[in-house]
Amino acid sequence: MLTLRDLNRATLARQHLLERHQGDVTDVVHRLAGLQAQEPRPPYLGVWSRLADFDRAGLHAALHAGTVLRATMWRATLHLVTAADFAAFRPLLAPVLAAAARRFDGYDAAAVVAAAERMLAERPHTFNELRPRLLEEFPGANDRALGYAVRMLTPLAVVPTGDRWSFPRDPAFAPPGIGLDPEPRPQALVERYLAAYGPATPADVQSWSGLGGLRPVMEAMELDRLAGPGGKELFDLPGAPRPGGDVPAPVRFLPDFDTLVLGHADRTRLLADAYKGLVTTKNLRVRAVVLVDGFAAGTWQIKRSGKKAKLLLSPFEAKLSRDAVAEEGLRMLAFAEPDAATHDLEVTA
Repeated sequence: MLTLRDLNRATLARQHLLERHQGDVTDVVHRLAGLQAQEPRPPYLGVWSRLADFDRAGLHAALHAGTVLRATMWRATLHLVTAADFAAFRPLLAPVLAAAARRFDGYDAAAVVAAAERMLAERPHTFNELRPRLLEEFPGANDRALGYAVRMLTPLAVVPTGDRWSFPRDPAFAPPGIGLDPEPRPQALVERYLAAYGPATPADVQSWSGLGGLRPVMEAMELDRLAGPGGKELFDLPGAPRPGGDVPAPVRFLPDFDTLVLGHADRTRLLADAYKGLVTTKNLRVRAVVLVDGFAAGTWQIKRSGKKAKLLLSPFEAKLSRDAVAEEGLRMLAFAEPDAATHDLEVTA
């Protein structure tokens, strides 16, 4: 029987949030099976919280070398993933992404993909460049629908630049130039998920990945079966770390859309139900959170004014003091805003 704290600590251990990983940035991206990357900065902060002595130049170099890609993956959203994981798992997601593309009609999907591939073979395009060109070949279609179809149906990666967070506001996309696995295995995906997010239910894996029908896959695998909080059955890899609920958990700052916050159907191992509405907004933005004793204790954001950078922390409960989080918070702020002359932390209502 795993208590809620047992479950919390097991997951934090695998996420490198109990102890930062000693290694390189590509290894962390691989171990997490990707980091959510709708926006350029959050994955850098997500790696910073998990990797010892992280230097942004390491991730920047990996992106430019093509060993790490920013591409449409889990849940049809942009993630940073290793090139090897893109090759292994992008084909597995193809039916899910194709189903997402069918939200729109009024165009020949195969013809749109063929036209886009021809244009992208010329040079990388931003979607603001690609949509008008597609509309010339498919007059009368919805240009947003054409662009969305290309995102879902064509394996593409975002082209990195020299920007601070490696990507501009309107980035260009191009084929990644790597071969894809012709025989993707859902069992491999389950193993990678449990190694980073387990113990977990099939619903958790499906919520994180966007894939369905994984319960029979998991039941056929040689996995440990555990009783979680409330008697819920959890699956896990044999021998995976489960350090116990009494293990200390340091303060950690997770960025907007962090992969762990979005990693389970049941998020109570990290985020109490009472606070869900304070983290996920009505327009589906997922706010940055601070972990205290392993659990989400508030949200945070960075405000920049000239040369002054301030970390604004909004705790869920009044008992969370500034002193409890200041050291880690100010270190994170200095990483996020290295050119600021001053760094400060303010606790708000």
